[in-house]
Amino acid sequence: MRRKVVTIALDAMGGDHGTEVVVPAALHFLKRYKDVNLILVGREEVIKEHLKGKSIDERIRIHHASQQVEMGEHPSKALRGKKDSSMRVAIDLVKNGTADACVSAGNTGALMATARFVLKMLPNVDRPAIITAIPSINGHTWMLDLGANVDCSAAHLFQFAVMGSELASSMDDAPNAPSIGLLNIGQEEIKGNEQVKEAHELLSTSSLNYVGYVEGDDIYKGTVDVVVSDGFVGNVALKSSEGVAKMISHYLKQGFMRNLLTKLAGLAALPVIKSLRRKIDPRRYNGASLLGLRGIVIKSHGGADRLAFEHAIRIARKAARKNVPERIAQGVEAQLDKRASA
Repeated sequence: MRRKVVTIALDAMGGDHGTEVVVPAALHFLKRYKDVNLILVGREEVIKEHLKGKSIDERIRIHHASQQVEMGEHPSKALRGKKDSSMRVAIDLVKNGTADACVSAGNTGALMATARFVLKMLPNVDRPAIITAIPSINGHTWMLDLGANVDCSAAHLFQFAVMGSELASSMDDAPNAPSIGLLNIGQEEIKGNEQVKEAHELLSTSSLNYVGYVEGDDIYKGTVDVVVSDGFVGNVALKSSEGVAKMISHYLKQGFMRNLLTKLAGLAALPVIKSLRRKIDPRRYNGASLLGLRGIVIKSHGGADRLAFEHAIRIARKAARKNVPERIAQGVEAQLDKRASA
């Protein structure tokens, strides 16, 4: 049976590097995947300049957009004043069915605001949430929300859990329901604020594979498949982990470069260091999904290089193939029906 061809719109102007990264990532991606068409969205003359001299695959095309959203631009300004930005046009292509998904390394706030305005929310979902995979001892842990919602009610956290469960099940091809943990300052029932306690009650009486409270270290121990929190806590946890990774890398490099003996030791340990670097390389986890929308939007890190951006395209491809928005809509509806009949 022939596989469905997925079309992905790429915001070619977004991020710190724009076309310098997006174009080579797109060309390399097409060499690896034969079931994908890519649309490069942005200023046609700039994109063509970066394609000059390259072997162009017939599965890639350019869609002109005259404007660009700057990384520091206010979301409301980008939403109102840049309707022909590469970001907006890429999302519009998803809205009108030309593309199955879009990927952008651009301004996160503008991307979230524009995607929500253009695509709208799924039925029974109040707010979108940002989710990504984080490396753990057992492979990876999915975590949401990572910054879209600073203040959340218990109902929002419950919705995040449903959406995270459906996303993890789809992306990991999990035969069993993903395990879910609610991030808290302890595992005891008495700990946590009122929103977390109320969400705990909602999740405990649901049919989700909810295991209870988890703490920050459980994210990296791989205690559960999905960790749920509000966007404030989730973003702080994510940025803290990135800082710890950079600190460890700094001290390792400093230690091995101290003298000739430590340099030799570093040379001997190089295979182990390379293996560790590959396992925790943030580029291989690039690509955060904006869940809860009536379409697939993937946020790449603004400073992503070719490898990182290519991974974000890979996330978009799989999410499209798995019809993640449809699965989320069905999952939320099923949970609400069960709660209503309980």
